[in-house]
Amino acid sequence: MKEIIQQLEEEIKALFHKDSSGHDIYHLKRTLNNALTIQKKEGGDKLVIAVSAFLHDIHRIIQNETGSFCSPKNSLPKVKDILDKTTLTEDQKAKVLHCIEFHEEYDFSENGKTVNDAETLVLQDADNLDAIGAIGIGRTFSYGGSNNVTMWIPEKPFDRNTYEESEKDPSTIHHFYSKLLKLKENMNTKTAKNMARKRHKFMELFLQEFFDEWNGKK
Repeated sequence: MKEIIQQLEEEIKALFHKDSSGHDIYHLKRTLNNALTIQKKEGGDKLVIAVSAFLHDIHRIIQNETGSFCSPKNSLPKVKDILDKTTLTEDQKAKVLHCIEFHEEYDFSENGKTVNDAETLVLQDADNLDAIGAIGIGRTFSYGGSNNVTMWIPEKPFDRNTYEESEKDPSTIHHFYSKLLKLKENMNTKTAKNMARKRHKFMELFLQEFFDEWNGKK
């Protein structure tokens, strides 16, 4: 596994080196570490999970290059080109592509979750864990800054009943309520649920402080 990840790393570094949205090489490495922590306790194909975690955000690069929304499914040809340079079997490649295609499913989206294989569920949890807590807060504001999203617009209501990646929130703070604060209950595995609790609490404390300062209470 280490050899394949090392083989992939140079190419991935080159693809992601300009990213300033929080979807950079370090996010991929943290997602990989989260995934391996979860897999150790929850099971699933370790190699498939590791490679999927490392390649799951290729659609973000395509999106940055084109300026248009790109779903994970639409990135699969590019991911396949990268996988074809490795020693993975065709079956392993197919499983990696499956994980990546479905890793952005949420209980609170219109379609909900449609898959239940261990590898995809672990990847979903690993990626979502990096979206919450202290790192999640930092990444959210990085994303907002790189995409010209205003920090906070108090006049705008929190009115998103379902979440879709293709639809931007009106402000970064709105994104906490449309997605990030819902991720704790969206975790699939017991391990991820336990890891999410502290991170979720940290976000709640941050938001309370944010609003107190915004309103001049502190």
